[in-house]
Amino acid sequence: MIELLKRLALANGPSGAEDDVREIIKTEAGPYADEIIEDAMGNLIVLRKGKSTSKKKPLMFAAHSDEVGIIITESVGGGFYKFDFLGGVDTRVALGKPIKIGAVSGVISPGKAWHLSTEAERKRLPKVTELFLDCFGNESLNPGDSGTFISSFEMFGDGYVKAKALDDRAGCAVLLTLMKRDYGRDIYYAFTAQEEVGTRGSAAVAARGLSDTVIVVETTTAADYPDRDGGEKICKPGGGAVVPFMDAGSIFNRALWQQITALADEAGIKWQTKTRVAGGTDARSFQQRGFGAKVCAISLPVRNLHSPSCIAKLEDLDSVLQLCEAVIRRLPSFDD
Repeated sequence: MIELLKRLALANGPSGAEDDVREIIKTEAGPYADEIIEDAMGNLIVLRKGKSTSKKKPLMFAAHSDEVGIIITESVGGGFYKFDFLGGVDTRVALGKPIKIGAVSGVISPGKAWHLSTEAERKRLPKVTELFLDCFGNESLNPGDSGTFISSFEMFGDGYVKAKALDDRAGCAVLLTLMKRDYGRDIYYAFTAQEEVGTRGSAAVAARGLSDTVIVVETTTAADYPDRDGGEKICKPGGGAVVPFMDAGSIFNRALWQQITALADEAGIKWQTKTRVAGGTDARSFQQRGFGAKVCAISLPVRNLHSPSCIAKLEDLDSVLQLCEAVIRRLPSFDD
């Protein structure tokens, strides 16, 4: 799964322009898919059928294919552009970072070096409206062109990985790995678009009413830094799969949460929960749209989320995969 994760993470797919990622997913899923639905939003819904039949709607796993990025808002001449962020990006992680838009490279610049800034300017975080994209004299970009951070994929330390877009290419890698295994029952795998700008793609998937039980496979914010105590750490790499009880957009089905965490305990799968309610996921759409669905999330803890240097531990990714498999094989509500 590591090589698959690398390919997915290095592909550029900002919200609304997930084409390259979608092609990788289609290529990987093709030999195992009984049906692939590609809609106008850019969502991919893959059905893998099993030998057993049931009157119940198939279980669905969902992961989003987009990543945070930037979008050009104005050309100001000389290869400089004004831009905005696609998704939630802190300007602290963006300053000085390289960006690629199509074949054009650039750097996010504050416009002033430290030597030219005032003391007051040094004490505050610049607004995105004060920043420039410096494309080194290239004037070929236009408003609406979008791109992503440039970042390498590296393994280091005690089983850690660093890359951009682990949110949520890690989830996509898990879904594709699951899809390649025959579990004997029908399962939908949804790769949603435009999650980072408001869970938009998943709303279109949810409206189809294909499943009434949806497991969102995501990443989530780890804050296990030395200056944090107790619950301020939220969750941590190395602590196992994260099974939150809610997020800012959804209260997860309590019975489903209890079933999933019990499965983890019974199978000896390392897991943790979050100690702060924050962030939103595609679970919101699946819970609220159409006839609604029971939802829960299984997430990978990641440091530096929404940055060019997301950090995760591979043993946690294995725990996420194992827990998803346990759900497929043993979730009581899906016994035929």
